[in-house]
Amino acid sequence: MQLVVGRIGKPHGVRGEVTVEVRTDEPEARFAPGTVLRTEPGATPPSPSTADEPGVPFRVPAELTIEEARFHQGRVLIAFGGILDRNTAEALRGTLLVVDSADVEPPEDPEEFHDHQLVGLAVVTPAGERLGEVARIDHAPSSDLLVLRRPEGRTALIPFVRAIVPEVDLAGGRVIVDPPAGLLDL
Repeated sequence: MQLVVGRIGKPHGVRGEVTVEVRTDEPEARFAPGTVLRTEPGATPPSPSTADEPGVPFRVPAELTIEEARFHQGRVLIAFGGILDRNTAEALRGTLLVVDSADVEPPEDPEEFHDHQLVGLAVVTPAGERLGEVARIDHAPSSDLLVLRRPEGRTALIPFVRAIVPEVDLAGGRVIVDPPAGLLDL
């Protein structure tokens, strides 16, 4: 499974650096010089102005190697190998940077989980009533949210806090949720 660790934003300067929207808890490790990141399969932003030959659109490489990374005013700026000018950097805008989940170490803290570990788990009440399954995790400013896909097709947002989600049973393939009255009706 591919895990998104960042999304390339706008170019920074004229030498091919780009801003990166970080989607990982460990940016210093993920974006270290020498790291090779895969790009989202099939990512080809429309930008014929950066083609090697006239009329041939620029194709985002399947992998990008980080030559330099630095933090500047709260943002990560990255220089990738082979991206030498602003026009080529602009063509990368919107490209997702991914790693294989098999290459990601499991968290040391037993109360910490990677998104891909939770997606697809059954969501049940303490009494065992099935509420649906985890469709994705939304990372909100105040807390992470489990996006619950309900059996009838609707979705519900569940704050991923111990008071509402007392147990995550990865081995059993389930998340136990004790929602307050009305939470699933919103």
